[in-house]
Amino acid sequence: MNLRQLQCLQAVARHLNFTRAAEELKMAQPAVSIAIQKLEHSLQLTLFNRQDKRIALTADGERLLHHADIILAQLRDAEREMAELGGLERGEVSIGIPSMLGSYYFPPLLMAFKHRYPNLKLSVVEAGTRAIQQMLFSGELDLGIVVDHNLPPTLETHGFHEEEMIVCVHQDHPFAGQPAISFEDFFAEELVLFKPGYFHREFIDRICTEHDLSPRIAFETNLIPLTKSIVENGFAITTFLKMVIADDSKLIAVPFADPVRLKLAIACKRGGYLSRANRAFLDFMLAQ
Repeated sequence: MNLRQLQCLQAVARHLNFTRAAEELKMAQPAVSIAIQKLEHSLQLTLFNRQDKRIALTADGERLLHHADIILAQLRDAEREMAELGGLERGEVSIGIPSMLGSYYFPPLLMAFKHRYPNLKLSVVEAGTRAIQQMLFSGELDLGIVVDHNLPPTLETHGFHEEEMIVCVHQDHPFAGQPAISFEDFFAEELVLFKPGYFHREFIDRICTEHDLSPRIAFETNLIPLTKSIVENGFAITTFLKMVIADDSKLIAVPFADPVRLKLAIACKRGGYLSRANRAFLDFMLAQ
């Protein structure tokens, strides 16, 4: 077993596709397949089930992937810490941000941070809440923006902002003139929602579970401009963080009758190594 084989295992497990894994690793696809075959042969285990051009991790593969994530994350931490001690890097901040926050909250903060630390590189990944958590655990990200609710103990969080979730409708919708909307009335309407895995959708699913309601989903999309267009044209309504439509004259924000405020936090892997660059970004965010 070697590090390259573990990297191949991690990439194939992430994509469940040898070709895409090879593209990520900048290797030839046959080389990735051979690396996995040699790993399976050396361990005398089947790590992936291969049926009808589909692959899936076996139980043995899941267990090895857990170790691979830890080993590769520790390797990256060691390389970066040694580079910093030797003064070999200027520093990089890698952070995962959900699209709603990345579009409407973080641009000025990122620019302000870059102005303060012009020599640091910012690497921003747009992803859903669950994907960000997984990338933090695997070491692919150092920092991630999450909703501070029902998070695993493997994450260390630092709260930095609280924002209200509101009902978003077009100007002529009957809800536009109401002071507040009940969950029952909201879920009786046709909705346009983010796909599963994003905090926007997790919020919806949580409210449905808590109040024994079922959403009438007319559209699913993670594209905020498309969601806004659907609402503006009266095909459905949605819910957004209030900041998303603060400057949009075509859309109306109406609070829920039972107000919903989400606590936003910046998260990192508990016990993981944070470079000086990432620590500077964390301190900068908390100072805001």
